[in-house]
Amino acid sequence: MQTTAPSALPSSARLPAGVLAALLCCYFVWGSTYLAIRVALQSFPPFFQMGSRFLVAGAVLAAWTAWRGRRQGPGSGFPTALQWRNALVVGALMLGGGMGLIATASQGVGSGLIATCVASVPLMVTGWGLLWGRRPGRWELAGVCLGALGVVLLMRGESFSASPASMACALVSTACWSLGSVLSTTRFPLAPGAAGFSSEMLCGGAVLMAVSLALGERPAWPPGAAPVAAWLYLVAFGSLVAFSAYMYLLAHASPALASSYAFVNPAVALALGSVLAGETLSASEGWACGVILAAVGLILVGQGRRRRA
Repeated sequence: MQTTAPSALPSSARLPAGVLAALLCCYFVWGSTYLAIRVALQSFPPFFQMGSRFLVAGAVLAAWTAWRGRRQGPGSGFPTALQWRNALVVGALMLGGGMGLIATASQGVGSGLIATCVASVPLMVTGWGLLWGRRPGRWELAGVCLGALGVVLLMRGESFSASPASMACALVSTACWSLGSVLSTTRFPLAPGAAGFSSEMLCGGAVLMAVSLALGERPAWPPGAAPVAAWLYLVAFGSLVAFSAYMYLLAHASPALASSYAFVNPAVALALGSVLAGETLSASEGWACGVILAAVGLILVGQGRRRRA
């Protein structure tokens, strides 16, 4: 159930090797993180898992940024006080609300379905953009309407009936991530490059750990080998490698191509969840996933047409 936008996925023969490698990383690494989150939940509760993951990844990236900054000269590579404030707002939304609730939803909903909910981010970004005067074009508006229909169909599926709280967490998570994405490019811009990502991960990780403490979460001790391996995978590959690949794509590829991971991640998550975790997807949920991905395709096509106009 993989859908592609006509202009989002050009032939690999025309792609530079670096862009192709970054694309494959975002496609398959980010697609596999949803199953890794479920495995890590066996020993690490949701907010603790995400908070510790982003604090460690943010610290590693911040150390590298500081080292690079010293080589480039005093004051290089460090966010300003205002950029730290912005990182706290964006990190609280995208990581605190977005990733914290994704992990919470993963306790009751399959990883493939979670990935499809996350794939609706372009729909919600377009919707939030209306608050800041960003009027969608005809293709984008059609995508938003079709995506709303897909979400309604998804809420009528068996997973929602079995775990409405988990599905609600998944949808609210997507709304938080999307709002944070919009604010980071409008009202609360981050520091450029790796410094911005590291400050966002550190601030978001701190918010997640505060919520974990308030909820009284306690990780299992000693943790199992599989959850520890999954957590390390999330830190090294999900946070550091894939984020770096995505940053490379944003600098060396079109936004439509960089955003095409939204089509592939659900297919990867569904395949891994089915093969490795025995997850199933009902026929109605499959149709709903298809409608949502088609809606994302319409939005990406519309954005491509607008940029070429």
